[in-house]
Amino acid sequence: MKILKVNELISIKRSVEAGTSEQQTAVKAIIAEVRQRGDEAVRELTEKFDQVRLSSFSATEQEIEEAYGQVTEEFVAIVREAAANIRSFHEKQLRPSWMTTEENGTILGQKIIPLDSVGVYVPGGTAAYPSSVLMNVVPAKVAGVKRIVMVSPPDRQGSLPAAVLVAAKEAGVEEIYKVGGAQAIAALAYGTESIASVDKITGPGNIFVALAKREVYGDVDIDMIAGPSEIAILADDTARPDEVAADLLSQAEHDPRACSVLVTPSMALAEAVGAEVEKQLAVLPRREIASRSIADYGAIYVTADLDEAVEVVNQLAPEHLEVITADAMELLGKIRHAGAIFIGRYSSEPVGDYFAGPNHVLPTNGTARFSSPLNVDDFQKKSSVIVYSKNAFMENAGKIAAFARMEGLEAHARAVEARLKND
Repeated sequence: MKILKVNELISIKRSVEAGTSEQQTAVKAIIAEVRQRGDEAVRELTEKFDQVRLSSFSATEQEIEEAYGQVTEEFVAIVREAAANIRSFHEKQLRPSWMTTEENGTILGQKIIPLDSVGVYVPGGTAAYPSSVLMNVVPAKVAGVKRIVMVSPPDRQGSLPAAVLVAAKEAGVEEIYKVGGAQAIAALAYGTESIASVDKITGPGNIFVALAKREVYGDVDIDMIAGPSEIAILADDTARPDEVAADLLSQAEHDPRACSVLVTPSMALAEAVGAEVEKQLAVLPRREIASRSIADYGAIYVTADLDEAVEVVNQLAPEHLEVITADAMELLGKIRHAGAIFIGRYSSEPVGDYFAGPNHVLPTNGTARFSSPLNVDDFQKKSSVIVYSKNAFMENAGKIAAFARMEGLEAHARAVEARLKND
């Protein structure tokens, strides 16, 4: 891994995933086709991109039952325990509706309402991601969403991975469709004969999925436009080089554009981790992907001291941040920008990816400066409640009318004064 000098670290940040003009044009064409021709367009596009023609998009109960026979009892037990951990964490995020009564009799409040329907996109094709199912579906369930739809691209036999189907069943998904890509996003946004539209779409995907989510935003809500994964590790001499290297590679194996960065005041640790990364890369099954990631977006940044290291991390605003220092908890208050913060040697990033309970759908590419992990609030909306009393109205009507006239909105003023005249 390259060891960077002062002010060089930010240069490794990736450009926003805007896609090429050809990709953007293709996505717009796909969305238009699905809006115009519904199921038939989805069927043709699935045949074109996934090499399978489906008579029905729905995953059947028989397919789900067969999926349980294809996984181990241990896997089912792990999924159930992980789902329980995720549910427990997200239940703590729930907030009640509230109302307050003022002395003049006015009642003001906020009504918190779950969304009616949500579509969850789960990546597929060459890999299975049951963790993505749990992280998107469980908080939606906790929020009270009644209709949760899952879409995922089928393999060439027209099937979904058994692990994904089992996770969906355990999480409580009742609508599962074997559709992926931009066509799946279009179907969720605008509906087809087989797939009714939803109010919000969540979940990661490839560049075509990301562009489609961006294109339909406004007609439906979306969670975020997620880029390739990233990790920053803030460590001192107390960290073990082999463990730090393993954690860096846990992100590098995701994608050639994944970003893995060590920030440390210790040159000894920097050099040892660099050597360990090369050693572990040599025997990593996904070494081709991880090697490209490390070469292009991997770095070790050596700072003058720990305070500078914290500031560098805040500039990066990483998706995942591990803090492996002698007094790691003492640094927590100084960290302002990170999607998820993993404190201490035993809080390796995969602990959060799969099992601990916090959501692994996190802001990427520096957006942790203003964005949060996927959470229960993402699956709810809020309505303000105003019950103005007569006393408050009579006291404030003149001020309200004056405010309206200041903005040149005479009808607003008269709407208030009409009640003054009648009373």
